[in-house]
Formats: sequence, C-alpha cells, structure tokens
Amino acid sequence: MNKKAQGISMNVIIIAAIALLVLVILSVIFIGRMGRFGEQTGACEQQGGTCYDGSTCPQGTTKYTANCAEGKVCCLPVGVT
Repeated sequence: MNKKAQGISMNVIIIAAIALLVLVILSVIFIGRMGRFGEQTGACEQQGGTCYDGSTCPQGTTKYTANCAEGKVCCLPVGVT
C-alpha cells in the first residue's frame, strides 16, 4: 500500500477532546468564582461603609456606590476611598 498522506491518529483526537472538556470545566468554575468575588468586593461593609435608610448620608460621611438593600445608601467616612 502506497500512502501519500498521514491522518491524525485516534489517540490524538481523544486526547484533544478530553483537554477541551477540562478547559471548559475549569473556565465555568473560574467564571462562577469571579462573580462571587465581584459581589463580595462591591459590598458596602467590605469597603468600610455603612448602609443607611434614605438617599442622603449623615454628616462626616460621603455617598459611595456599593451594594446595599433597596431604599438604602452606602456611606463611607470622609477620607476613606
């Protein structure tokens, strides 16, 4: 038999499929953890602030865009960024 070209062996195809599956699983895990990390770092208390009722902050604090319950505002002490 006179072959002019070589094909990809079955072992290479199987190993490539397994590697692709592992990459997909790792990326799903990584993306899920990044979402939780973003929620935690955006929390008002994690930034050193306090959630207050209303839309204004008490004297000596400044408004900060962080995650608070609806109808509340995150206030940081002045000088904290």
